[in-house]
Amino acid sequence: MNRISAWTHLLRSGTFIGLIFGFVTVLGSFLLEGGSFDALFALAPIAVVVGGTISTAIIGTSLDQVAKIPRLVGIALLPASYDPAEIINQIVRIAVLARREGIIAIERHLPEVKHPFMRKIFQVAIDGADPEALRSVAETEMDIISERHRANIQLFTKMGGYSPTMGIIGTVMGLINTLGSAGQEPEVLIRHIASAFIATMWGIFLANLVLLPIGDKLQTLHDDEEMLLRLISDGVAGVQLGETPSVIRARLASALPREKQEQLLAQPLPRALAGT
Repeated sequence: MNRISAWTHLLRSGTFIGLIFGFVTVLGSFLLEGGSFDALFALAPIAVVVGGTISTAIIGTSLDQVAKIPRLVGIALLPASYDPAEIINQIVRIAVLARREGIIAIERHLPEVKHPFMRKIFQVAIDGADPEALRSVAETEMDIISERHRANIQLFTKMGGYSPTMGIIGTVMGLINTLGSAGQEPEVLIRHIASAFIATMWGIFLANLVLLPIGDKLQTLHDDEEMLLRLISDGVAGVQLGETPSVIRARLASALPREKQEQLLAQPLPRALAGT
């Protein structure tokens, strides 16, 4: 993926735009109301919230799971993109080939199959698995993927719950410092109070604008991927059973919105894979 297409994909995913818009509106509003930039980005409150949240995540899950955070954020910002209509067309082209030359003929075209799950399930079908075994392999694969995704989503959900509490801890620490400074200049007391409540703000901000939304985005991506995997599994099963390409396409098209269904079904039946 070149730099221009990467930026286009980043913007189209919406996550990056949402994060930037949230930071600008929320933090910008604070500064417009007369808040101090130095107070807003004070190191101590941010360290308590971020460090405490990561620490509780390590305690509640594992170091290996927390180490995945940068990669998971990258997935939320730049998710893998597959066009269901193109996936359906590719399955139909494979079905045309299989009916003409037999299912073994698919094997030489597997490198053209971009989706790894579809490539794997077609390989199982080519190897001679019966329909029940094929369905079992597909369901096992989807269950394992779902469990892995669930753990990743829960990581951000748990961190979103820890973060506000870390903010409260930072606030309590700041108020303790404030009480310890009683009798000093009023400016010193005001600065301590401000620092205390900045921790609460960062805790709530991090939870509700970063952690929980990223968890929701990962859940949305999981739901979309689960739908696509089931579509692929159904399509491969149809090819294995020798169903006609038009029947396979009509059944798989039901997973698309009505308008895209009509567009797909209005097209001529795709030819077999290139080179056949």
